[in-house]
Amino acid sequence: MSNYQAWVGKILEQYDVVSQASVDRFCATFGLEPAVEFAPYGYHWCLCLPNTATSELGPDGHPPKGGFMPPIDLPRRMWAASRVMFLHPLPLGVTIYKRSTVTAVNEKTGKTGALAFVEIDHEIFVNDEVAIKEQQTIVYREAANSAMALPNSDAAEPTGWQIVEQLNPQPSLLFRYSSLTFNSHRIHYDLPYAQSEELYPELVVQGPLMATLALQLASQRGSLQHFSFKALAPAFCNQPLYIAANINGSRGEVTTIGGDGRTCLKADIIFDG
Repeated sequence: MSNYQAWVGKILEQYDVVSQASVDRFCATFGLEPAVEFAPYGYHWCLCLPNTATSELGPDGHPPKGGFMPPIDLPRRMWAASRVMFLHPLPLGVTIYKRSTVTAVNEKTGKTGALAFVEIDHEIFVNDEVAIKEQQTIVYREAANSAMALPNSDAAEPTGWQIVEQLNPQPSLLFRYSSLTFNSHRIHYDLPYAQSEELYPELVVQGPLMATLALQLASQRGSLQHFSFKALAPAFCNQPLYIAANINGSRGEVTTIGGDGRTCLKADIIFDG
């Protein structure tokens, strides 16, 4: 195993603006009412984005390895989990400061081969006060050695949930979200690449897109204090995707479920107050 411990403690500092135009595009992407005072939940993932030159992107569309993130020698990268605390909303028009710190790099061997987990702490400040805290886990994996079959999508609508919403993610939704987050990973918009190089059967729905759908469903019931999610399986474009929630008092769980019944993302929620 390689030693990437030199990256632990690295800090990245960035500034951005919660612009009305950007928030409007976010709301349009998710079919939300226009924001008047504060940015919607999940918008913070559209701030402080990498500005890598197009000529420097790797074959998969990702920025080059090294720099702030350790140069993990594994080809596949996935946003595996996040634990978010919402302390204060993000006002429209405000300038935010974001400080990100690599807190751990761990290498393991799993059923699919070598794995590497990078833990990052993020803090977003508004007027010198922390508004959002997030602990993010990125996992690196070996290349797939066999093509994944398109899941059967004729499973019945999930039962046992208080709220169930369904959508069929289209290429336009994935494209818009990649644009909002300046995410050029080709599995989200380049079907020939996704199929031939990373062996997916369809375009892959972004993990934070699913997390945002879960956030928006939960926020219909009240203000959120804590949101944590784990990505468990890929969801695919042009396939049914269910967002299901159970809420009990100040706590709840939201899950995204594929048309074949697979759990793609699982989230736990704590409401404010």
